[in-house]
Amino acid sequence: MSRVIMPKAGQTMEEGTILRWYKREGEEIRQGELLLDIDTDKAAVEVEAPESGILRRILCPEGASVPVLAPIAIIARSGEDVEGEIRGAELDLKAAMGGLASEQAALGSAKEIAIPDAQAPRSSGGAGSIQASPAARKASRETGMDLKTIGAGSGPRGRILSTDVRKAAAAAPGPRLTAGPPRRPLSGMRRAIARTMQAAKQSIPHFYMKMTIDADPLLTFYREEKAAYACTINDIITLACARVIREFPAFRSRIEDDAVIELPAAGIGIAVGMEDGLAVPVVSGAEGMTLQQLATEAERIVEAARRGKIVAMGQGVFTVSNLGGFGVEEFTAIINPPESAILAVGAIREAVLVKDGGLRPGRLMTMVLSADHRLIDGLLAARFLRRLKEVLEAPELLREGPE
Repeated sequence: MSRVIMPKAGQTMEEGTILRWYKREGEEIRQGELLLDIDTDKAAVEVEAPESGILRRILCPEGASVPVLAPIAIIARSGEDVEGEIRGAELDLKAAMGGLASEQAALGSAKEIAIPDAQAPRSSGGAGSIQASPAARKASRETGMDLKTIGAGSGPRGRILSTDVRKAAAAAPGPRLTAGPPRRPLSGMRRAIARTMQAAKQSIPHFYMKMTIDADPLLTFYREEKAAYACTINDIITLACARVIREFPAFRSRIEDDAVIELPAAGIGIAVGMEDGLAVPVVSGAEGMTLQQLATEAERIVEAARRGKIVAMGQGVFTVSNLGGFGVEEFTAIINPPESAILAVGAIREAVLVKDGGLRPGRLMTMVLSADHRLIDGLLAARFLRRLKEVLEAPELLREGPE
């Protein structure tokens, strides 16, 4: 038996809105199968089933806004007695909703909070009959967009979501000021990014390490593989990172309270530039994939991110940020919490290479590793980069299946 909880998909997330249930009560579901979509202050996020069984009870309907870590459903095996668990989960949900209502009341917006009723769609309250998620109302206040001017939203039953507000704000003419520089409030995404990055830089002791590799073998390998199926150089780098991270447990660990949690798999985040900021969808279990499988999955999650849905947000152990396509030769990146490191990848560039006293034309690529010194020491980071260099300079090793 298992409770499904509203995930905390990001350090700044306080609540989420249920957009869609993919299963109905009484239906079977497998562990890892897509169960529902939620809307956060940053993007839509997919939630997978935590275990296999039967979806015995949905505690919150589509459209309900629920605090993080509050129970939203019960999964149990056939024949298990779940009545006691359901009653306990309902009490915990009401307590969590009451706590959120108190916080909202302190901010003067308690009218937007209501305990979700699983038998009927939830109304957000407020401006007449307008159906909007709390994240959408927050975006409305930040952008100055009147929800009445947006019309039907893209959520369940026409519910207005934060993405609808941001799109409407982007399409609306900007404010006209008679004097002074133009001003505009931070969007919901930019505000979330600002909070997360500021907290990361202030609370994580970053250190940086740079390594430059001979990129000729990488380019040759890329051209050979691309002739057989669609892939990118970033896919190759992502797979190489995943395979190497398997050898270095500290790079797939995170700090929670006073404990170090070592994760069994290497979920790799891919930094995706958005119109209003940066999103980091995650390739889960990347170390167990072939390059073709990873390339297909990476393309899927990147396209989903550009449509506003972030896959497995907050579930990665390591992020790859590549600005090589813009000609940037090298840069440093801020760690995406709660991950332990991030790799900043620069452009492949022509250079004169020196080897055994001889000169030859070639190509180089520079990578800068940002690491959390609480988990990773300098010697370990150097070993990680040396091993990554070995793999990228002999990328044919990636054709071999995972061990």
